[in-house]
Amino acid sequence: MSKKLTGNGLWESSRMMLPQHKEQSVLTRRESGTNSAANDSAIPAPFPPTAKDMEAIRRYIVLPVALQVVEKKKREVEMSSQTFRSLYAVATNVLAQHIREDMQRCRKSLVEQQIRIFEPSMDGLDVHYRFICRGAENGFTMTKDFLKSQVSLTIGQYTNNLIAILRGTKSR
Repeated sequence: MSKKLTGNGLWESSRMMLPQHKEQSVLTRRESGTNSAANDSAIPAPFPPTAKDMEAIRRYIVLPVALQVVEKKKREVEMSSQTFRSLYAVATNVLAQHIREDMQRCRKSLVEQQIRIFEPSMDGLDVHYRFICRGAENGFTMTKDFLKSQVSLTIGQYTNNLIAILRGTKSR
């Protein structure tokens, strides 16, 4: 007897689809309106990520890290004996709230654009992210130094926006 047919090989070697199952699959796709008659057996090609998609992915990665930094600094300020610690604590609360709101908007945008990002894996000085963008699976790598600089820039932008709001020159 063939090695393929022993043990679990019987199921692993079976790759055929019964005509009844194919017919049911085609009918289901036609009813849902996701497939045309000319495209019954073909799977649509995935749409690759655009530069705007990549920017949204980068933002989705950077914002949570920025929030962690702001919240850590808030705890440090609250525990300190600085004269203006209550002012700093309020300012970091406002910064954290703005970052949270933007994180929610970013998540919603990614869902609408059919982008899904998976947990990162770290490799020495690099952080690797795997994502699926409208069916196309891809990867995104950042060095830890680049991530730190992006977090710093992001917090700086939020701080400048907060100052502009306080001065009355910018509305949220």
